[in-house]
Amino acid sequence: MVINMSKKKLVDVFDVTIQQEKPLALTDYEVFKDKELLDQLRDRIIQNLIDNKVPGDKNLEQYINDEIDVVLKGHDLTNLERSHIFNLIDNEINGYGPITELLDDTSVTEIMVNGINKIYVEIDGKVIKDESVSFINEDHILRTIQKIVQPLGRTIDTAHPMVDARLKDGSRINAVVPPLSLNGPILTIRKFKANLETIEDFIRNGTLTPYMARFLEAAVIGKLNILISGGTGSGKTSFLNVLSSFIGNDERIVTIEDAAELRLKQTHVVSLETRLTNYEGGGEVTIRDLVINSLRMRPDRIIVGEVRGKEAFDMLQAMNTGHDGSLTTLHANNPADALNRLETMILMAGMEIPIKAIREYIASAIDIVVHVERLNDGRRKVTSICEIVGIKNDLIQLKEIFAFNKKGVTSRGEVDGEFILYSYVPNVYKRLKSRGIDLLYDIFENMEE
Repeated sequence: MVINMSKKKLVDVFDVTIQQEKPLALTDYEVFKDKELLDQLRDRIIQNLIDNKVPGDKNLEQYINDEIDVVLKGHDLTNLERSHIFNLIDNEINGYGPITELLDDTSVTEIMVNGINKIYVEIDGKVIKDESVSFINEDHILRTIQKIVQPLGRTIDTAHPMVDARLKDGSRINAVVPPLSLNGPILTIRKFKANLETIEDFIRNGTLTPYMARFLEAAVIGKLNILISGGTGSGKTSFLNVLSSFIGNDERIVTIEDAAELRLKQTHVVSLETRLTNYEGGGEVTIRDLVINSLRMRPDRIIVGEVRGKEAFDMLQAMNTGHDGSLTTLHANNPADALNRLETMILMAGMEIPIKAIREYIASAIDIVVHVERLNDGRRKVTSICEIVGIKNDLIQLKEIFAFNKKGVTSRGEVDGEFILYSYVPNVYKRLKSRGIDLLYDIFENMEE
């Protein structure tokens, strides 16, 4: 079979220039109005590609033209309509099928494929169903998933029905197929936001205030241990990436992730990624394995993309044994819940340690808890920055430094609120000053002790 795998758009064969970013909708076509028949043509060609039924004596362009003549016999196509068909096939060969244009659309931040005609997208924080996109069948979805993950060195099939990986642009992909998924292949892509790469981007976006940003910058430079908590899709990893940018170029940074998403720009960065079991059931490398190994790599900083299990104890141990300035994220509903989850993770790791000792261990390891939240209107905010101030009545004590106070909802459906700076001098500010870092004088110096 001869297939032109060139990056050149197939539409160029017809010397047709399309000015729009996307092909025109079928209702805008000059002549051809039968969308059902056009979809039938598309499905027939793509299915034959999936089944490797393209005749070996024809190149792809000739084959597509022949199929057009067979399926649309008696219908005259304009060059624009014909180019539309070729764009669909080009997306199938050189792109990622029906979701190619969604991946290219900068306004789309998340793509969720729940079925052949159940594709949802997130735009401006709102999740909507995209009625213009569909797959032919479940094999078509699976083929698209495989095309995405295979170049990343990942496999997905009935033996390995789940994959979590990162695209070259930093976007995160998660896919689940039967037998784990009862609804057929499921694909979720969280696109990397190229417009949120610096703390200034987050300030302009209203995620936090300049005071909060300056405080967190000082905390990172001053090597405070920071835990970022938040729910799914709240932006924890993006925020961790930005905070990591404050680490100096003269420090050796070891990052540990399930699927490498962090995009650190420092020169001395070692990136470690977990590995799933192989076909023989061995070869697995976990976050915990990598955290333990990282301690032997002479790191100045350890950054764990997310703690979710037994590695929590090892991460805290690193923080407590001289690896100051470590950062990590954790799924939680609020800062207090984040610390409770850490306790649970340590207990689940089988550590026979009294709960009081665990809490003291957490309190001595973590300095700052930053909570990020995706509000009901889709916007993301840093809703709390707390410091751990010790243990009282066997409970870890958190004291809030900054917060976002929600007041209600505006007539436009946006969450109304304001950022608050509490009027007291944090203990960590004094520690930062003692380390020669005084970026916060104008914020805290005139407050009451």
